[in-house]
Amino acid sequence: MRGLALSCLLAAPGLLGAQPAQPPIPKIYSCVTPDGRRLTSDRPIPECKGTEQIVHRNDGGVRTRVPPAMSPEERAAEELRQRELAAKRAALADAARHDRNLLSRFRSRTQHDQARQAALDDLVKATEVSHQRLRDLAKERRGLDEEAEFYKGRTLPAKLRQLFDVNDAATEAQRHFIEQQDAEKVRVNIRYDLELARLEKLWAGAAPGSLGPPPTARDVEAAANAALTASKPASR
Repeated sequence: MRGLALSCLLAAPGLLGAQPAQPPIPKIYSCVTPDGRRLTSDRPIPECKGTEQIVHRNDGGVRTRVPPAMSPEERAAEELRQRELAAKRAALADAARHDRNLLSRFRSRTQHDQARQAALDDLVKATEVSHQRLRDLAKERRGLDEEAEFYKGRTLPAKLRQLFDVNDAATEAQRHFIEQQDAEKVRVNIRYDLELARLEKLWAGAAPGSLGPPPTARDVEAAANAALTASKPASR
């Protein structure tokens, strides 16, 4: 009997404290139409879709406000504004991540200077190889010139002309490569200069991401081109 009584108690939801489902709290909407009429309803009011509607609590207080529905043009403008805000937030996050990475790589001016010098050393070594190659080609050219003296006033043999052509092409290629390496040195220095200017502000306490977007490769290229143009002698 005691087991049966316990089963009955467990089966009776009211005895275990189960609460009946509460009916939804009614919402009261009110608004003023564009022509000045005050309307009230238990659902959104179509006449006021272009104006703000107020949702009231049971005591008459304001529960929330429903903004007016937007026109297609307004909706498009709002979507554009939201996209622009999202793009700005993403750019800010990217800048903050860039700055944190920069700070983790370079904790002092010394570390940054060492990184700059290492990048330049690689270019200097490559340039020196080309300079040595130019010296070798110049020596080779002197030998060809001496050989060509034997044919002064006569047509050079095809093989000798070919050797001159090969020497000229190789010399031009090395000079072009050296010019490229010199231009790359300018780019490296500009990139590190821009980076250092940003780091100095971060080391001084600027918050990551607060300095705006970091310089891009296009910014570096534009500054390098301007520097290279300024360094060229003016043509007369």
